[in-house]
Amino acid sequence: MSMSKESFHKLLKLATANGVSDIHLREGENPYFRMKGGLKKIKGDILTKEDMLTICHTIIQDKNILKNLETIKEYDGSYQLGTICRVRISLLKFQGRIAIIMRVINIKVPTMAELGLPPALQGFVNAKRGLVLVTGVTGSGKSSTLASIIQEINRTREEHILTIEDPIEFIFTSEKSRITQRELGEDTDSFKDALRGALRQDPDIIVIGELRDAETIQISMKAAETGHLVFATVHTTNAPSTINRIVSMFPPEEQDNVKLRLSECLFGSISQRLLPTLDGKGRICAQEIMVNTVGIQDCISGKEDLSKMYITIEKSKGKMQSFDQHLTQLYRAKSITFDVASGAASSPTNFERNLEFGDNENDKEEQEEKKEESSSAGDDDSTAEHEVEASSGELSLDLA
Repeated sequence: MSMSKESFHKLLKLATANGVSDIHLREGENPYFRMKGGLKKIKGDILTKEDMLTICHTIIQDKNILKNLETIKEYDGSYQLGTICRVRISLLKFQGRIAIIMRVINIKVPTMAELGLPPALQGFVNAKRGLVLVTGVTGSGKSSTLASIIQEINRTREEHILTIEDPIEFIFTSEKSRITQRELGEDTDSFKDALRGALRQDPDIIVIGELRDAETIQISMKAAETGHLVFATVHTTNAPSTINRIVSMFPPEEQDNVKLRLSECLFGSISQRLLPTLDGKGRICAQEIMVNTVGIQDCISGKEDLSKMYITIEKSKGKMQSFDQHLTQLYRAKSITFDVASGAASSPTNFERNLEFGDNENDKEEQEEKKEESSSAGDDDSTAEHEVEASSGELSLDLA
């Protein structure tokens, strides 16, 4: 049975209903869903070239792209299925075949409470000016965290919020704030052009999809220095590596000046990782939160060694938190196993030493028992790629 527009929509609905984060479609193979961090094979018909072309004609609106589909090797875009979901699309060619990877985005903008974000992030919602960086590897939930903060500002403050995205992910509805969302390619030719223009468009808050190059960083710092609140994402794992990444994008002779400017205009950073929950039914976000205090400023500018930033964060008494501090909280709350917490820690040795076991030693044993029970109950879940199982059995796609 061949793929139709209707059966493709059925696939999207199946993914949304099962909490899928990514959909992998490749010519000559079954569809795969990324669930709880692993890739799961979906039973059903193999996707043919005709199926993939049908999907392309469904999700791509640009007629020039469709006209040259045989020669185009990469394409990025987005597609929305009514009120069900949006997907961020990345089309590519491999070995002469078509592949499409889609990130599934919930139509509803998540709230900070729904994501379980800590109270320390309220300071970022209340910030009036400066540069805020949300960091993490691909698939760590950066977009959701950033969207929830913007939505809280939208709900509580009277501001003009201007976003520059590639592509637009969450669609906001203006509440107290007025939100202008611009998409790369559709509404502007480049991040740099959009950022330059943004400074003349009366924004209070500017949201940038990603800091990709030195020029974009320069303009972002200028916007923060001139009284704007600027949010951006970076593909780094923690605060020190974020500072190093930004500075390294500039020539050596400019790096000292960049450190000084960054130390003065940075409001703070949120770095995060998604970890498997204790019950194995989902993932939970572990976060490092850094706010630019005098001590942090000295680390960024070079007055103090950057490695001291970690100590400054841990001694902040609730204003900030390190990954290891948050991992300790998650472990004690029985949200994650000891092995997961220790494996994700910046320093596993320090993490284990800092845990005050006592009664918590029993907690550790109890959690490990639950982990073993979970493993024995679902041995098929031990491999990264296998066919999806649900309460009603394996997930399958009927193209009829």
